[in-house]
Amino acid sequence: MSIKLVAVDIDGTLLNNKREITPDVFAAIQEAKKEGVKIVIATGRPIAGVTNLLEELNLRNHGDYVITFNGGLVQDTATGEALVKEPLAYDDYLDIELLSRKLGVHMHAITKEGIYTANRNIGKYTVHEASLVNMPVYYRTPEEMVDKEIVKIMMIDEPDILATAIANIPDSFYQHYTIVRSRPFYLELMNKKVSKGTAVAHLAQKLGLSKDETMAIGDEENDRTMLEAVGNPVVMENGIPELKKIAKYITKSNDDSGVAYAIKKWVLD
Repeated sequence: MSIKLVAVDIDGTLLNNKREITPDVFAAIQEAKKEGVKIVIATGRPIAGVTNLLEELNLRNHGDYVITFNGGLVQDTATGEALVKEPLAYDDYLDIELLSRKLGVHMHAITKEGIYTANRNIGKYTVHEASLVNMPVYYRTPEEMVDKEIVKIMMIDEPDILATAIANIPDSFYQHYTIVRSRPFYLELMNKKVSKGTAVAHLAQKLGLSKDETMAIGDEENDRTMLEAVGNPVVMENGIPELKKIAKYITKSNDDSGVAYAIKKWVLD
């Protein structure tokens, strides 16, 4: 067994379409952990949105790690100690908030404590995100955000509205920020240093692992960097076609316990 670290996305990957961990996925992760493999949840969600999953999967012990905010925060799950933390500056928030108004899309910023929106008419996808990640929503004016440690900002709206907005984002923003579309209705903007791939590579280096000893499993565009960072990129059957082009392996769908299939076939065999 040569793979020592497996980074696993959540939505569309770890969870089935009912947002459940199947018994097969649970069993495979426990077996891999028993064999000394590091199973690392790697997600765009904040830490509050993964705590229950870490508990459910017994990934809260000494030596367990989690990657949140698409790589903006890497923590020891037992102590909460941050190995990587790359927030956005207040000026970044002001620039992105102004751009969102110019583009006519809803926007919110996320800290470890909550979701903050300057939209008086709070967007339905802000409400959806708050429910998904178990975080409170606060209305705050831009002036009231000066003391907040923002890890990630999201433009959220109907897919066609968001697509039009994306087409009009200035090139300078792509040069200054990491920007990924993680869902048809989510566009995420982070510190330029941030990506799931950078986080996975940092963690592998800390653990003394070679690229060949690492695997990542994902399904969406925001998983691309971590798939490119590992020696064994695995894309879900339900993953987007563009990602399948860079996969070493294609596993089963999230509804068919694809994470379990990948771990059993390419990690535990």
